Amino acid sequence: MPELRERPVGVIVCAADPPALDRLVAPGHGARTLRVAPDETMAVVAPAFAEDVRRELHDRITALDDDALVVDVSDGWTAIALVGPDADHALSYLSALEPPTADGFVQGDVSRVAAKVLRELDGLLLLVPAYWGEHVRARAIEDAGAVAT
Repeated sequence: MPELRERPVGVIVCAADPPALDRLVAPGHGARTLRVAPDETMAVVAPAFAEDVRRELHDRITALDDDALVVDVSDGWTAIALVGPDADHALSYLSALEPPTADGFVQGDVSRVAAKVLRELDGLLLLVPAYWGEHVRARAIEDAGAVAT
């Protein structure tokens, strides 16, 4: 039975021309960079480093595309961790998505919500729009048998 945990995260969106994003050097501070669309990248990072990552991305991408947009959208996202060896099985009750491979991510429908699912060392991280956070949390407990800790 997986555990369900809140996981504070910083989320930075970088929107730019695809060729510029192709050449973008990933930020530091342990940020995970997710190419979520041809013209959009999201960086997921510990909240303490969100401003540093936003600044790094801004400086790097504007050197490649002066019309690029880099915004801290952390308040718009909720991160819910499914922790434990049964995390992948629990996801199957919430979504038809295949669990991501090591260090990977997938995006799509999770409990009827557009979400990103990231692989972590101890399980999976569900990244959902903040206003759907409670819905997904409830579905994980009721449908997938996750235990809130």
